[in-house]
Amino acid sequence: MIAADIFIIILLFTLFAFSHTLLASNKTKIALAEKLGAKIAFYRLFYNLSSLLFFIFFYAVAPKPNVIVYDLLFPFDIITFALQVISLIGLVWATRPIDLKEFLGTAQIERYLLGEYKVEDLDERQTLKIEGAFKMVRHPIYFFSILFLGFRPTMSLFYLVMFLCIVIYFCVGSIFEERKLIETFGDEYREYQLRVPRIFPLSITRTKLK
Repeated sequence: MIAADIFIIILLFTLFAFSHTLLASNKTKIALAEKLGAKIAFYRLFYNLSSLLFFIFFYAVAPKPNVIVYDLLFPFDIITFALQVISLIGLVWATRPIDLKEFLGTAQIERYLLGEYKVEDLDERQTLKIEGAFKMVRHPIYFFSILFLGFRPTMSLFYLVMFLCIVIYFCVGSIFEERKLIETFGDEYREYQLRVPRIFPLSITRTKLK
């Protein structure tokens, strides 16, 4: 029964991850831009909202086995919680170079309403800012999210399976994301790949994608 629950959790998350990746692909965006023109400006907000709703649906319908993997005792529970708070602060720090309005999709809609939207931007206007946490790793939001989600004083089986799925998705998804960034920024991003690790700062691997 527990094995079946784990399988269903992984299956549901895989469906979420596949849809999330498909909707984020440049191929999908270009096809939509050809049909929608400048109205592609609304796509980013739609993408974020649909992803959120799909994840809520996944969380709601996924089986949640009544199994506790571990429950830390004092003082380890306090230490783990403190590390979680520190990682949350790191996550906020990692978002500082990011234009949150552009990330959410509201900046695109503002430009569209002003008649200033460029279709070639697709769903967002991208800039390469190598500052703050981005000097430490190329995907600091993924890194600090992994820490925040992983530092748990109490770990249930459902949460552990979901956490492992998220970590795998971040690692695999970042590869596809970087291919799109190379298309946009070319040699500038390739040079960045050689200087800075991808997700984990202790990694000595500098992979240059083709």
